[in-house]
Amino acid sequence: MIPAAFALVLLSAQELHVAAASDLSAVAKSLASGFEKEVPGVKVRFTTAASGILAKQIENGAPFDVFLSANEKFVMDLSKSGRLEGFSVRQYATGQLGLWSATGKVQSFDDLLRPEVKHIAIANPTLAPYGAAAREALDKVWARIEPKVVYGENVRQALQYAETGNADAVVTSWALLYAKTSPPAVKVASGLHQPIRQSGGVVKGSKQAKLAEKFLVFLTKGSGGAILRSSGFDTP
Repeated sequence: MIPAAFALVLLSAQELHVAAASDLSAVAKSLASGFEKEVPGVKVRFTTAASGILAKQIENGAPFDVFLSANEKFVMDLSKSGRLEGFSVRQYATGQLGLWSATGKVQSFDDLLRPEVKHIAIANPTLAPYGAAAREALDKVWARIEPKVVYGENVRQALQYAETGNADAVVTSWALLYAKTSPPAVKVASGLHQPIRQSGGVVKGSKQAKLAEKFLVFLTKGSGGAILRSSGFDTP
């Protein structure tokens, strides 16, 4: 009979902790279940937040196994500083922006200039890559809409502002808007901003390094890529 304490160690050894950008929140459950089916006995646990916040946590020693960032710069910086395994770093997706309003009346950036649109939500550009991309995409109208802009800590919070009526429109991750049909969202032309190259890597010192590497392969070469594409992401 296996001692209870040893059994707990075995159980925890099969948990994979993934620090993921907030734009993956809508697809996290599907990715977790997809990987768990391919690797029986493993439990994938996602923590989602703004990429910049997660990068800071990893920098400070947070015990994650995998980091999935919406901005490859955070990954490259952590790799250079020795916080991520350099061999494991790879791009897993390219993100897109979308525009949405609960009323369905905001269908273009020009509509954001209308006087009845009083609050426009985007993610914090300092912490969230999608916020930086939204700021860039809105450049032509920014001077006129800046007083209306409210910032969410991440793309999910920015969307919540619009869903709860605290903002009249939101520019956020297309993956979070992809499934909305009533009213539908509008995809923002990718040429309006720099590509949102999403990359990931294995956290240095992970006790599940081999499993973490297998998860990244699942995302980039396995069925995880199909899950991402079905949820509004482009994949390499």
